This record gives sequence, structure tokens and C-alpha cells, in this order.
Amino acid sequence: MVTVEEIREVALSLPRAYEAIVRDRIKFRVGQIVFVALSRDETTMGFGYPKDERDALIEAEPEKFFPPSKSDARFNWVQVRLDAIDADEMRELVIDAWRMCVPKKVAASIDT
Repeated sequence: MVTVEEIREVALSLPRAYEAIVRDRIKFRVGQIVFVALSRDETTMGFGYPKDERDALIEAEPEKFFPPSKSDARFNWVQVRLDAIDADEMRELVIDAWRMCVPKKVAASIDT
């Protein structure tokens, strides 16, 4: 299972990213935009993902991915079970979510 420490290491290595605790939940942000958030029990991770591609991702791998809460459905957001992914997949998801929040020039500075 991917750990919070592994997620933290990847997220905080990204330019402009920082960690915040909001209502007992760990969130990673760029400015005020959250690109990754962990559940309170730290078993799932929400991450930025294009809304128009969300249903296809969830349908392709429903054992891994699931939709955001009803209140978050309006956002570019998906959730993943941390015990269903490995460190490489987590890294890709975190970096892609971060890229949605930063200018293209900054996003291009990171190799995946």
C-alpha cells in the first residue's frame, strides 16, 4: 500500500506545492488550489483529474478509482484506494494533478 510519507515526498518535491491540514485531513496545494487530499483514515487519496475523462477512468478500473463525494463532483476530482496502486502509479497521479494547477512552463520543468 502507498503510504502518506511516499505521497508527501512526491508532492512536496514539486515546485510551488505545500502541505496543509484542513479539518484533520492532509492536503497538498498550489496557492489555494488543492491537487491531492487524503481521507481522514489515510486509505484513499483524492486528486485533480479532468472531469470529462473521470467516468472513463472509473469504469476502466472500478477496483481502484471511484467518484468524488457528491459535493465535490463539480470539481476536476477523482479518488483512488491507496492499497490498489503502487508507488509509480501514485507518483504519476500526483504529478499529473499538480500539473493541472501550475503554469505550463512550471509543469514542463518536471519529468515523470
